[in-house]
Amino acid sequence: MAKNKNPELDPDTIALLEWCAEVEVLLVAAGATPAEAQEHIEEQAEWFTDQFFDGLTPEEAAKAALND
Repeated sequence: MAKNKNPELDPDTIALLEWCAEVEVLLVAAGATPAEAQEHIEEQAEWFTDQFFDGLTPEEAAKAALND
């Protein structure tokens, strides 16, 4: 039996991914390249996940990331 290569994502994971995509757009709007923004989010995934579950908006998280 073949493994499903695209397992169903739970609602929290989907919401987190959508939230990170919004943060990425804001980082790009602030001057980062798309690659830089994506790389920063990937490298700081734990921090961004904490911000998401702490209830920060994408705008608040992007501002905090830019001020770090």
